[in-house]
Amino acid sequence: MTAVREQTAPRPPLGTGPPRRSAGPKTRRPSNPTGRGVWPYALIAPAVLGMLYLLVYPLARAVVISLQDFGLRQLIVGDARFVGLDNYATLLGDSRFWEVVRRTFLFMTVSVTLIMVLSTLVALMTERLGRFGRTAVLSALVLTWAMPVIAATTVFQWLFHSEFGIVNALLTDLGFGSFHRYPWFAHGPAAFVIVVALVVWQSVPFAAITVYSALTTVPAELYESARLDGASGPRIFRSITLPVVRPIFLLVFSLEVIWTFKAFVQIWVMTNGGPGDATTILPVYAVQTALSSQRYDLGSAASMVTVVLMSGVLVLYFRQMLRQEDEPV
Repeated sequence: MTAVREQTAPRPPLGTGPPRRSAGPKTRRPSNPTGRGVWPYALIAPAVLGMLYLLVYPLARAVVISLQDFGLRQLIVGDARFVGLDNYATLLGDSRFWEVVRRTFLFMTVSVTLIMVLSTLVALMTERLGRFGRTAVLSALVLTWAMPVIAATTVFQWLFHSEFGIVNALLTDLGFGSFHRYPWFAHGPAAFVIVVALVVWQSVPFAAITVYSALTTVPAELYESARLDGASGPRIFRSITLPVVRPIFLLVFSLEVIWTFKAFVQIWVMTNGGPGDATTILPVYAVQTALSSQRYDLGSAASMVTVVLMSGVLVLYFRQMLRQEDEPV
């Protein structure tokens, strides 16, 4: 008789057995997981539709008009004829248009350079002021920035008025008799300088506040280490401050290029593009062409060229900035 031996498996040590399932309530999966993603799109749909109607549609409409024979008759009747790139060929063949382009780039270069330099200096000064002085400077910048464009333009017109302007009276009292009743807006260079001064005066507050906000993010330890190493002020700004705030500088520069390129209200209210074409830049030229000559097609073509030129300037600057960031320090 064969004896059968029972083999008993060793018991596992305490605490190493299989985990028990919790008796708590089970989490239920949503029955329709795809339906949950509808609400975010429904909430942002009004904003997206409004942006498409207010931004994309006017741009697309301007592109279509620039490719049509669209004058006063077509505006009323609506039988515009497609002419392709004829409007652009007419525009690019106009010598006055290229003179306006040159003046636009001159206006943009001078204005943006002054805005960036002055705003940086104001931001650096504000950073070094005490609490009371910093509050006073920032309050003045905000009040200047909040002034409506039409109001500021009217103030500048009064300041440089030939008979009642305070600028002529001040210069005459200082001994410059040639400025007695000097017609500032009748001379092209003088009117151009006044328009540049107005645009710079209105743009410096935003740029200065933005740059000052970026300067407050620079660690103070970096400045202390640089001073202990004997670095000068310009060296500290070039090696520490500028690399840290470079993204903000890029943002401010881009916005100022856009705003100065499309400066229209100040010039139209103050000089209407005159005297002659001394203060006529591309946005003013587009409106003059569309309204005075009733050539809405050429005006739309000029607007599209303005957008292309402005985009080209920004792309070139972005490439230069990215190339500098990739270079080793």
